[in-house]
Amino acid sequence: MSEGKFNVLFLCTGNSARSILAEAILNRVGQGRFRAFSAGSQPKGEVNPFAIRLLQQTGYDTSFARSKNWDEFAEEGAPQMHFVFTVCDNAAAETCPVWPGQPMTAHWGIPDPAAVEGSESEKALAFADAYRQLNTRIGIFTSLPVSSLDRLSLQKKLDDIGRTAETAP
Repeated sequence: MSEGKFNVLFLCTGNSARSILAEAILNRVGQGRFRAFSAGSQPKGEVNPFAIRLLQQTGYDTSFARSKNWDEFAEEGAPQMHFVFTVCDNAAAETCPVWPGQPMTAHWGIPDPAAVEGSESEKALAFADAYRQLNTRIGIFTSLPVSSLDRLSLQKKLDDIGRTAETAP
């Protein structure tokens, strides 16, 4: 892949939690090399309040956060994606739009923190765990020498990141 800023799209069905967290993390961690976006096949229309609270507590500006349809990124004039990652199993199984430019894709499934039932503390813990897993995977991704890897080698590494143990620090 050529050198420059790489556009990355994180997909999840509702675009209210995991994909929003991933967008925020990559825009911070990959600043200067990556530009992250997120979307969903069936967006909820609002970002989960636990996701917003977690991001704010960890020092993120959440003004970017909005739940949007993935069709927005398949339209003419949309930023061309270099990478598209699904972060939920439902989105991985759905038929995605055709992304202009043939971006590299991988599945990085993370359990849905928004599906956790229980106390406020249990829900907050689920979001913190999803954040930790995404942060680990995105950290590995941003450390890859993307520009110097051929597509096949890079694809293997992207797939391997999706298999990163959930218990990784």
